[in-house]
Amino acid sequence: MHRLLRILSVTLITAGLILLADIGVTLLYQEPISAVQASIKQRQAESELEEAEARYGAAVAQRKLARRARERRIASLAARFGRQAEQGEAIGRIGAEEIGLDTVVVQGTDTASLRIGPGHFPETTLPGQDGTVGIAGHRTTYGAPFRHVDSFDPGDRIVLEMPYATFLYRVQKTEIVDPHDVGVVRDVGYERLVLTSCHPLYSAAQRFIVYARMIREKLGPPTGS
Repeated sequence: MHRLLRILSVTLITAGLILLADIGVTLLYQEPISAVQASIKQRQAESELEEAEARYGAAVAQRKLARRARERRIASLAARFGRQAEQGEAIGRIGAEEIGLDTVVVQGTDTASLRIGPGHFPETTLPGQDGTVGIAGHRTTYGAPFRHVDSFDPGDRIVLEMPYATFLYRVQKTEIVDPHDVGVVRDVGYERLVLTSCHPLYSAAQRFIVYARMIREKLGPPTGS
């Protein structure tokens, strides 16, 4: 009986230590199991994105174009790309050196899509379409791509690489809003990017919002694609 109690106590202690370790990892970084799942899905999404970049690289004329002609070309390619984008499909890559962000973006903000990576709100425009581009992402689970969005400062750079063009944004401001405030992704008369994520960490009580204005665009897929 005493031996059985000792075995039971050792088992419970071990289980407790594993649980504490898991909690510690989650608090310091992100939930580990979903992080592994997200990593696998991100690799699959990267392959999808490479295929899209190859297709649109062939579609983009490599000659020099006048500014207005280039803008029209980008808008046309964005509209075409948007019509073909499927829910959960890789559509681009978002990067921000200031917060260590470099990950594939997918189409859609449903639960399954956000498990792959940050998701584009389908009801918002795509980059190059003269409107607001809305992207949501997790902060503590499934790779936690937006873990450090609250570290952005005005003037920080965000890059969106789409198969048809690359876009550079500069952060304007950040704010915390009610989770039901859909007005944050409204059009404002110029091209901008809005990032949204739950706030504070480990809670969905509010939303942390990053607003960034588009300052430069380049026709064609990312260099090296």
